[in-house]
Parts: sequence; C-alpha cells; structure tokens
Amino acid sequence: MVQKRYLVTGGAGFIGSHLVEGLLGQEATHGVTVIDNFDDFYDPAIKWGNVEPHRGFPGWRLVNLDLRDGRGIEEVFRAEAAESGGNAPFDTIVHLAARAGVRPSVADPLLYQEINIGGTVQLLELARRFGVKKFVFASSSSIYGPEASVPFREDAPLSPISPYAATKAAGELFAHTYSHLYGINVICLRFFTVYGPRQRPDLAIHKFARQILRGAPIHVYGDGSAERDFTYIDDILQGVLAAIEYEETRFEIINLGESETISVTGMIMLLEEALGRRAIVEYHRAQPGDLPRTHADIGKARRLLGYRPSTPLRLGIGKFVEWLRSHPSQ
Repeated sequence: MVQKRYLVTGGAGFIGSHLVEGLLGQEATHGVTVIDNFDDFYDPAIKWGNVEPHRGFPGWRLVNLDLRDGRGIEEVFRAEAAESGGNAPFDTIVHLAARAGVRPSVADPLLYQEINIGGTVQLLELARRFGVKKFVFASSSSIYGPEASVPFREDAPLSPISPYAATKAAGELFAHTYSHLYGINVICLRFFTVYGPRQRPDLAIHKFARQILRGAPIHVYGDGSAERDFTYIDDILQGVLAAIEYEETRFEIINLGESETISVTGMIMLLEEALGRRAIVEYHRAQPGDLPRTHADIGKARRLLGYRPSTPLRLGIGKFVEWLRSHPSQ
C-alpha cells in the first residue's frame, strides 16, 4: 500500500481537526503536517484543545505559523521534501486555513485580502515549485450572492457581497489558474454552513445554544426568515476525504451541503427542543454581507465523489447538544 503525506492548513480549527483525525485513522497515511497560527479570532485555547488528541499519532506534525510568513512556509516544504528523499514534500495539500467571518470582513477587508488571497497564492506557488500534484481548496457558499437561483449550482454566476466571499472567489480563480498553467489537480469545495462538535463559538448554532442555556438573549439579524443549508461535520468530512482521492479530472468546483434548508427561526426551534429550554430572541437590523438564503445542489458531489449526506438537521443538532453538554468549557 502506497502511503501518503498530507499538508492541512488550519488543521487545529473546527473542520481541520476533524479532517486530521480522519486522515490519521487511515492505513494509507504516512504523515500529516498541520499549519495553524492559533490566531485570536476566537479563543486559541479551543484550538489547542482540538489538537491535543493528535499528539500520540506517529507522523503528525504541528507547525505554529502564519500563512503570510512566506519564508517560514517554504521552510516547512523544504524540510518535508528532504524527509521524502527529494520527492514532493506532500501528496496533497488541503487548504482550510482562512480569516473567517462575513461580517468582520466588512470592517477589515485588507486583512482578509492578505490572509485569504495572499496565503492561498503562497501555497499554490509552493505547490508548483515543489511538485505537489493535488490541491484541495476550502471555498464557501457565500460566494454565490443574494440573487442566485436555488438550489445553488456550481455553474451559477457568482456575485459575492462581502470581502470574505470575494476572497474565496479569488482563491478559486487562482487555483484554476495554477491548475491550467502547471497541471496541479485541484478541487474547490464550497462548504455550506458547517456545524457539529467543536464548531467555532461565534457561529450561530453554537452561539445560540450557549445563550439559551445561560438564559441570555440571542441576537437575530433580520426577521429570522433567512434560510441556511446547515451541513453536519461528518457529512463534510466524507466529502473532503472523497475529494482527496478523486483523480478523474484536472479541476473541479463542488458543493458540499446537506441539500435541505431551514429558516433561522426554524433552527432556533430545533435548538429549543434539543436543549429543553426556550430562547429569548432579540431582533436586529440585517447585517451587510449576509445572504437571504443558501441551498446546495449536491448532484455533482453525488456523481463525482459518491457524496451521501446522512445527518438531517434535527439529528445533527441533537448530536451537537450532546457534545456541548459534555464540553461546558468550550
């Protein structure tokens, strides 16, 4: 069995830590190198807790590094290439790291450009120079924009309305360019509102659940009618692992969602049911950059990746609440 080396950026975060566990559990994995800078967008202690279970695995390596540190990133590639006997340092790069958040990006677009676009180009260029042939890029459903027809298809015109979304669209374009010019196999995965154990504390399901448990009001921006395609982490993980193995075409953009939508109000009702408590809801003006709806067409993911999401929202929220009650400090 041919063993493989992986680079996972953002591997201490929510999606990244789940992916690293999935890769470390595979017999074909030789090593997983994680790059994460443990920034303070949310409490870095949460991310340190995410990586703690990985320390016992042979082949796991953690590098605390910012994507903007070009020299430091290059040193990681050089060291891994030397260990592989002069071959490519990694079989696959899974680029999950990004400055997250639609609303904060409106306040600081330059920071998002530096990290999300600059960091992505940095990695693509190193992939070219060191001969890495597979690149999986984490994109976002936010790039579709408010006028997209539902369900969102990968070939729909894009109309991002936040700097965060614009950086993800730019990342896809740079990935396509490097695939075309240098023969790198690229898959861009458009994630749709991922939730589950270890979800970032600033995201709606996690934040609302904690506020409900505390008896504190939750803040809903808009009238609660905005619709989201919430996707459970295990289903996302299934899609990412399949994308890593996919080799049939040179470049693809693929949605990963649950292909079901629910309003914010409906999601709050499911949280109330799972928690056994009523929410105190305060309504505020809709925020710039927020979309009125997201809804994934996952036909392409089914066809190319064998993607089969199996966790409807009611079940997923129940699993999340179970995790939350057992991790009160997170």
